[in-house]
Amino acid sequence: MADTSVKNFIDLVKKSRRGKLKIYIGMSAGVGKTYRMLQEAHALLKNNIDVQIGYIETHNRAETHALLAGLPLIDRRKTFYKGKELEEMDLQAILNRHPEVVIVDELAHSNIEGSKNSKRWQDVRDILEAGISVITALNVQHLESLNEEIQDITGIPITERVPDKILEIADEIVNIDLTADELIDRLKEGKIYDKAKVETALQNFFRNDKILQLREIALKEVAHHLERKIDIEVPKQIKLRPEKFLACISSNAETAKIVIRKTARLASYYRSQWIVLYVQSSSESLDRIKLDKQRHLINNFKLATELGAELIKIKSDAITQTIMKVAEEKEVTTICIGKPHLNLWQVILRTAIFNELLNKIALTETDLVILS
Repeated sequence: MADTSVKNFIDLVKKSRRGKLKIYIGMSAGVGKTYRMLQEAHALLKNNIDVQIGYIETHNRAETHALLAGLPLIDRRKTFYKGKELEEMDLQAILNRHPEVVIVDELAHSNIEGSKNSKRWQDVRDILEAGISVITALNVQHLESLNEEIQDITGIPITERVPDKILEIADEIVNIDLTADELIDRLKEGKIYDKAKVETALQNFFRNDKILQLREIALKEVAHHLERKIDIEVPKQIKLRPEKFLACISSNAETAKIVIRKTARLASYYRSQWIVLYVQSSSESLDRIKLDKQRHLINNFKLATELGAELIKIKSDAITQTIMKVAEEKEVTTICIGKPHLNLWQVILRTAIFNELLNKIALTETDLVILS
């Protein structure tokens, strides 16, 4: 017991030494996240806080650029990549300089090959661990679990992504909110992109219907963060059973991806642990399924781990019994499965498993969620 209490105390000490994290989140480029971060940097300076600009991207927006005047800046690291000189945030210089607060823009940015970390959010984690507070910015479409939902809205693939757990460690999240009309006006005035790009942007990303949907997603995201914060910080008089989700996947890549992402969202809302379970039946053994299916399966395992799941792989042909056994052992409250793609043979083959699962669940206090 003594060892556990010592470890808990060390964790507490480390946590108190860790820098604070503030994230400005927005529904799209151009809402004013960078502008607000720079305004905050000026306010901190006036209050004698040692603040430095670690990385800022003004996109040559005149109002934003003007705010850089008078702010202390840590020089970027110049590096050659594929014959071009490129600039990256200088993580080591920030750690050496060790200001109280550092401003780091573009949280979803991917670093150049050969950098210490492949992603800027990992740099931010290192800065926080060193006891430096960070103010950063993020567009909502870069959140891993929202990625496909937003791609469906915008029609634009988003390659740079940030795991949702970065929001969970944030001490403060601020939504920079504009109406669709205000955002479109800013675009037309040339405050977001060069005039030459405005017409294309209006026809593609910056359409009223798309902006409204993105705005709703961003508002919901921040509201959920606030709920989580209240849950943690306001003591509960009644101890409710803690939620624990079990996502059951097969080698069907598309369904598995949906089940993983949607269960990650649920777990995030409830601030709860979750598990991804893959029961490998003999028909899905590696010598029987095609290589591309194997590759998709491995990618889905990776996705689950990145989104914070505990991954369990079990070989068994008794699928229902295995699911129920894991659910019981892990004290799962909700089992999540994909909607079966039903054709006649699958109805005949799978109904038995499905019915058995329903009957077993009916005897317990476990919920079943079928994700479409």
